[in-house]
Amino acid sequence: MKHCYAILLCWAFSQIATYGQVSDPQEAEPVLSKQEAISITLENNLGIQVSENLREIDRNNANILNSGYLPTLTGLAGGNIDRQNTEGQLANGETRTAEGAETRRYNASINMDYVLFDGLGRYYNYKAFQELSAQSELEVRQTIETTLLQLFSVYYEVARLEENNASLRETLDISRNRLERARYQFEYGQNTGLDVLNAEVNVNTDSVNLLNAQQLLRNTKRDLNLILNRDLTETFQADTTVTFITSLRMEEIRERAKEKNVRMLLAEKDILISEYDMKAARSGYLPTVGLTGSYGWNELTNNNPLAFLLQNTSTTLRGGINLSWNLFDGGRTITNSKNARINFENQDLFRKQTALEVDRDIQNSWGNYQNALFVLGVQQKNLQTNQNNFNRSKERYELGQISSIEFRQAQLNLLLAELDRSQAKYNAKLAELQLLQVSGELLNIEF
Repeated sequence: MKHCYAILLCWAFSQIATYGQVSDPQEAEPVLSKQEAISITLENNLGIQVSENLREIDRNNANILNSGYLPTLTGLAGGNIDRQNTEGQLANGETRTAEGAETRRYNASINMDYVLFDGLGRYYNYKAFQELSAQSELEVRQTIETTLLQLFSVYYEVARLEENNASLRETLDISRNRLERARYQFEYGQNTGLDVLNAEVNVNTDSVNLLNAQQLLRNTKRDLNLILNRDLTETFQADTTVTFITSLRMEEIRERAKEKNVRMLLAEKDILISEYDMKAARSGYLPTVGLTGSYGWNELTNNNPLAFLLQNTSTTLRGGINLSWNLFDGGRTITNSKNARINFENQDLFRKQTALEVDRDIQNSWGNYQNALFVLGVQQKNLQTNQNNFNRSKERYELGQISSIEFRQAQLNLLLAELDRSQAKYNAKLAELQLLQVSGELLNIEF
């Protein structure tokens, strides 16, 4: 009876194992190279596009058309028609009347105003707009750097999950072979039904692990397609090749960061802009000198018999210079100047704070990178050790020198070592990319 019960359980587990067989969905998927991923991101990513549009706005603001250096021209035109009834007496005593007498007046003019001098306010405002335009270029670069880090964080996660899937598939194949071996041994009476049941449990466990890993991989690929701004159902494989830059030096990175770190460069631009704002605020203490000019045309038509002029046409050309000096505006200029000065001092403090934060980030990133490389080395050695242990355990298991439980433990140790090595590899690469970003060299390397 017990023997029949064992056979029944073997059949049930075999059906579950057969149902749990997992196909490989990546066999026909094209490889998405790192350079291709970067190109697609730079072209399609919505965050980068928004940043570039903001840059265009700042470029427009820094144009000569927005500087205040050009004159203003205004065109004016008008016309009036009057109808009136009049009665008048001439010198000889004759009385004359005019009913519905019509008077028409037409005028047109072009007026020009040009500011010769406004206390240098427009000069410093124009310089500030130019610095804002240059700052927007840095902000685009900052957006690109942040987006590329996000891209590779997800890209390497896809690569890691693909390696994990391969390891889990290999583990499943080993478990299936072990199950087949256990069935043969059971049929020939070399082991009990319990060994078959244990092998089937392991096959089902490995099948479920692989199915979960494949689902996680599909979800992560959709995350990457979202960053690439393309169809979320697009299929691909990631390039699992990882190379490290061996020439990185701590002191060189710190020196490069002073000149190329985007946060430091943005802080320098903020200093310049606030300095120009401070100087522009002082322009309120100085007078404004301007030029005015106009050219006008006027025409008068009158059919009133009592009028002295029946038609008159005239043109007028005027020009002038004016000076205005706001001797006291209630203290507004004084207040603006003081506030601009305080803002300049704050920007200088922010720059010093940024320099400290960047130096901290460099040291933290360097420490993380060195630690990640060390962990990778340890995990590679650990993988080799577990691979050797598994090979020996497999030989001894096939010779019947160790139990299936001991063989399963060696199999799980190898799988864990492969997963840990894969995780360490991509952690080290991401740590390297973060270090390069802090140094300002992220966009100058080959991925």
